[in-house]
Amino acid sequence: MRSNPSSTNKFTLSSPLEALAMGKKPSVHLLTLQGAGMRTLEELLWALPLRALPLPQVRPFNQLRLNELFLGQGRIIHKEIRPAFGRRTKGRFLLFNAYLIVQELEGNGTIALRWFNVYPNQKKLMETWDRVWFLGNAQEWRGQVQLVNPKVHILADADWASGLGDWLIEYPTISKVPGNFTAGLVAKLPAPFWQEIHSEYGTDELHPLPLSQAFKVLHARLPAKDMTAELRKDAEERLAYEEFFVDQLKIATRRRFIKKKAGPHIDEDKDAQAAFLKLLPFTLTDDQLKAVDDVLADMRSGHPMMRMVQGDVGCGKTVVAMLTALSVVQAGYQVAFMCPTETLALQHAETLSQYFGKLPFLKPALMLGSMKKKERDTVNKALVSGEANFVIGTHSLFQESVAFAKLGLAIIDEQHKFGVEQRLQLMGKGLGTHCLIMSATPIPRTLSLAQYGDLDFTTIKVMPAGRKGIKSRIVDPVNYEKYIDFIRQRLAMKDQGYFVFPAIDESETQDLQNVKEAFEGYTKTFPGTRIAMLHGKMKAAEKDATIKDFVAGKISILISTTVIEVGINVTNASFMCIYHPERFGLSSLHQLRGRVGRGEKPGFCFLVLDSDISPAAHARLEILEQTSDGFVIAEADLQNRGEGDLFGVDQSGVVTRRRVADFHKHSKVLEKVYQDVQQLMRTTPEKIDPILIRLARDQKILDTI
Repeated sequence: MRSNPSSTNKFTLSSPLEALAMGKKPSVHLLTLQGAGMRTLEELLWALPLRALPLPQVRPFNQLRLNELFLGQGRIIHKEIRPAFGRRTKGRFLLFNAYLIVQELEGNGTIALRWFNVYPNQKKLMETWDRVWFLGNAQEWRGQVQLVNPKVHILADADWASGLGDWLIEYPTISKVPGNFTAGLVAKLPAPFWQEIHSEYGTDELHPLPLSQAFKVLHARLPAKDMTAELRKDAEERLAYEEFFVDQLKIATRRRFIKKKAGPHIDEDKDAQAAFLKLLPFTLTDDQLKAVDDVLADMRSGHPMMRMVQGDVGCGKTVVAMLTALSVVQAGYQVAFMCPTETLALQHAETLSQYFGKLPFLKPALMLGSMKKKERDTVNKALVSGEANFVIGTHSLFQESVAFAKLGLAIIDEQHKFGVEQRLQLMGKGLGTHCLIMSATPIPRTLSLAQYGDLDFTTIKVMPAGRKGIKSRIVDPVNYEKYIDFIRQRLAMKDQGYFVFPAIDESETQDLQNVKEAFEGYTKTFPGTRIAMLHGKMKAAEKDATIKDFVAGKISILISTTVIEVGINVTNASFMCIYHPERFGLSSLHQLRGRVGRGEKPGFCFLVLDSDISPAAHARLEILEQTSDGFVIAEADLQNRGEGDLFGVDQSGVVTRRRVADFHKHSKVLEKVYQDVQQLMRTTPEKIDPILIRLARDQKILDTI
């Protein structure tokens, strides 16, 4: 957005927030907002209200209605202000609960007002109240209608009610700065300022509603009589359009400038692939072969590959990555394989050593954050010298201290666990490095447009032959014993399985079953069964040894956190038991259950509830009982949990902004934005190119070209 430089208004969008101090020393609250990322008046505009409610007229008490805003006046006839039990501030002053009864000035009607955790200075103020205005939302509590935490002013302040205007506007608390302070800042913006708001990206020419009008509507700067539900909807969609537009420009920037680079030319090495395929105990599916063809075609193009291979858990993405890596290594380049967890990195290293150990031209290495400095230094030297040409690791791979002799391919497993900036950091360790991303969480179209538009996609739909599928069931407390009996039957058949919990230790704040507690309990429930724990607090050597024992069949039940969500491949594992499943996303649950049913035995996934959950949460889990289609699950998960941070990096004002754009709610807006950006890039590059160059610089892309 930009302000017209010819404006006589002393405020512009780029004006610092402290300009609203009007020459006075900025308050502590204002300085806190600046520290939280709200540095300019433009960023203040994006700190949108949580809600704006039209204010009512003063009414008699008998017109009060539940869940409606009520404005009244009266005389306080009863006060109770008592210490809140056990509540003290850091200064060791007591907090208070207050209960007041107000009687209307003309009549006998009364209304109860209640506050919780009142500070001492507020208590002193309340003690002076007699005749007051009050404004609040009517609620019922213990059979009594009352106003909780209402706004109150003394009746002698005759201008207060008339000065309220048309709206009660509630802004969010930002870094402990109360919303009413932000509201006061917005109120200081003069009328001419609102008229001068324009989009710096030129979107006012593409959308019928000016950006200035959208902000005025959502900040309730219009008379209540002029506000309609349709106007609010249009204003929200206008800001969603602006956000999506900037997102699409960032994506287009990454794609354009990275694709301009020269990338290593990699030809297919059929001999190396044939040698590797002979070592595999299975035959590749047509989808896997097509994926390999897509990747190799990209790497012959002369430009950096940016491709995502997606498919359900167990579809064979890792084999595709390995076949690709062989050609890269044979061409004289190095490969970096980045995993989201050490458990997955260790599992990949173990699996690949079984096959790659028989291929003499491959010189693998392992880089983990938990390794001692001496071990990491040894790996670093091998990478810098080129002695190691294939490294498997975690986040440690994109650290500044890690360098490569000739990095040609970066493979990223489970991209959603990393940010875009981390992807670019790893790619930046080579010249024109190819990037292959693997995801077992299928990407819905809206998400692929809004987050991964700079990538090419290949989808593996056909699962390897011999899979028996997975049945999922919700276990309520009433059928818990039946579920335990079933697990005993599978153990008697020499099957293995996982028990997954959201916590490692007991928590004082959350009543959750945990790994350590479960280990003790289930050792007694299944006597004679070899049970082990696996979690993030264990040392790397302990985790490695536990995984090896489980793979070897020495452990029957692995009690774990979600560190086993990806990567562990034990074909004899037939049951997955997930506790407190309501605390996980659907995609995570789908990933977890993909750890079983990977061999010739059918898989069983149990979603174990230890208490009642809401009907909505239960209905969400039922989706897993009804379908094994990863795309359906991903769509439902996106709708339930939201899209998260689009770009994986802190953006200016991210602490203060409430994102308006929503993939599901505004999917049509997103489609329109996508088409508009593509059209602009084709027809008016002279307008769009300067913006893309600036965004490329902001995303640190230009300095790698």
